[in-house]
Amino acid sequence: MNIVVLDGYTTNPGDCSWDSVAEFGSLEVFDRTAVQEIQRRAGNAEVVLTNKTPLSAEILAELPHLKLICVLATGVNVVDLEAAGACGVTVCNVPGYSTPNVAQAVFALLLELTNQTALHAAEVRAGAWSSCPDFCFWRGELVELDGRTLGLIGYGAIGQAVAAVGQALGMNVLAARRKNSGSSAGVTYADVDTIFRESDVVSLHCPLTSETKELVNAARLAAMKSTAYLINTSRGGVIHEQDLADALNEERIAGAGLDVLSVEPPPASNPLLSAKNCLITPHIAWASRAARQRLIAATSENIRGFLNGLPQNVVA
Repeated sequence: MNIVVLDGYTTNPGDCSWDSVAEFGSLEVFDRTAVQEIQRRAGNAEVVLTNKTPLSAEILAELPHLKLICVLATGVNVVDLEAAGACGVTVCNVPGYSTPNVAQAVFALLLELTNQTALHAAEVRAGAWSSCPDFCFWRGELVELDGRTLGLIGYGAIGQAVAAVGQALGMNVLAARRKNSGSSAGVTYADVDTIFRESDVVSLHCPLTSETKELVNAARLAAMKSTAYLINTSRGGVIHEQDLADALNEERIAGAGLDVLSVEPPPASNPLLSAKNCLITPHIAWASRAARQRLIAATSENIRGFLNGLPQNVVA
């Protein structure tokens, strides 16, 4: 069996192993693959692994031997699922591998906004504490999270993990969910507009769909408290970026912590790159070594299940 990894570098830049995938056949790994290179590299492949390399209907038509696509991620918007189904190609993803990492990243961003740890550490290095007449000093306001309201847009596995951390910090939790998945202790379910209006922190955990595209827009930002923070570790397209930049620059909300943008890497013209009190990390909420090892291991099991006639994590 011929197996091709189209863009393996971000999943495994050299600190993990592809051996569990290689046991199923001949494996060829490319760090990155341009769209015009896909047919040449994967034309004989029966299994293709992709993270962000798009597999459109036109590309799939050029891969006559393809039987299985393994997406090295949870989101599968890089694959034309309808076209894959029409071609008889199974598509599998890997849910849940990054849940602890993303929950941790949410609070890394939020705590930096509220405690300003990096700023104060830099001030100390610059000599501000050594020259201070008092035993301590601080820049700006330090914000306590205990008793504040955390609003979650999306309440799947990641949203639930974020809720648990928030509750551990003494926060009240509101959650908007697509499905009735039972009750969660201490969590109040609310509609999206209520969450934006009442929350001190809004954290986004929804997929990018036609319904959620630019869900965060001028109207919803206007409804937020001026002291509220927005956190996004889901998909950049959920936010209207100019609207958010305007709200930050006009100090209509207190700050934002973003791990994703609508175009990645972002063009220098993205208005959020220069917006006030906007922390941006380069889509790393998923990327600890432990998570990437889980991702490869789960992908291997997806291949094994497919070969045994019991495919798992099938999305198309």
